[in-house]
Amino acid sequence: MIIDFHAHVLPPRIKKDRGRYVEKDAAFGQIYSGEKVKIATAEDLISNMDRDGVDISVIVNYSWSTHELCVETNDYILESVARYPKRLIGLCAVSSYADDASLKEIERCASGGAKGVGELRPDTQKLDYTRKNVIKPFTDLLRKHKLITLTHASEPVGHFYPGKGEATPDVLYKFIANFTGLPVVCAHWGGGLPFYTLMPEVRDALKDVYYDTAVSPFLYRPEIYLQVSRLVGAERILYGSDFPVVAQGRIIKEINEAGLPDDAKDKILAGNARRLLGL
Repeated sequence: MIIDFHAHVLPPRIKKDRGRYVEKDAAFGQIYSGEKVKIATAEDLISNMDRDGVDISVIVNYSWSTHELCVETNDYILESVARYPKRLIGLCAVSSYADDASLKEIERCASGGAKGVGELRPDTQKLDYTRKNVIKPFTDLLRKHKLITLTHASEPVGHFYPGKGEATPDVLYKFIANFTGLPVVCAHWGGGLPFYTLMPEVRDALKDVYYDTAVSPFLYRPEIYLQVSRLVGAERILYGSDFPVVAQGRIIKEINEAGLPDDAKDKILAGNARRLLGL
């Protein structure tokens, strides 16, 4: 079995008329203003899964800036999961971690079958995450419904790319400190966060954190798989593609050629996701 923990789909109307949504949402526009940037529907994803041998994909939403756009796209994710219940698992999006509308949206999506919340952008919220009460209602809801959190992550150094943002390890570390005992998935190798686990206090604080491999070929050399396996263990790495930005098969090939032991490959490609999702 192969499980892609990080794929994106959008409604056909957004694919057809992206310009209107680019105008509505600046963050979305940073990534999708260019017509060459691919947008995929659920059917596009299923077709790619069949081609590349992926059994299940976790479809994650975007960090939209308005509640209305979150609801619109969450609806599509829930509908897609209902159409392909054996192939797709959904994470929903919220535009805030504090307002009542967003908290009610989490309740609604959890009731509709969502398994988590993401892709979050803690760098855009402008909240002081060291104040534990700021997002306590949010984390209380995650505990109540046993939801997974998936957050965007970005590197504090290196090349710029559309949507990179500022969810750097220092921001993520403060953010994740609020999620004690809750599973958190940091996309894109956590922006380098695993390397800080060489510090004992950081290692302890991040014991419930997983790292996905989304767009790995655009960010790191293939040695990243062995290095992070040594730092945090292969049981904390999740295969994620960031489809349609990267074809699912490209990351699978990279994992298979990374020099990992077979049991580590099995964990990364499916075992860890199965455990985390309760499959």
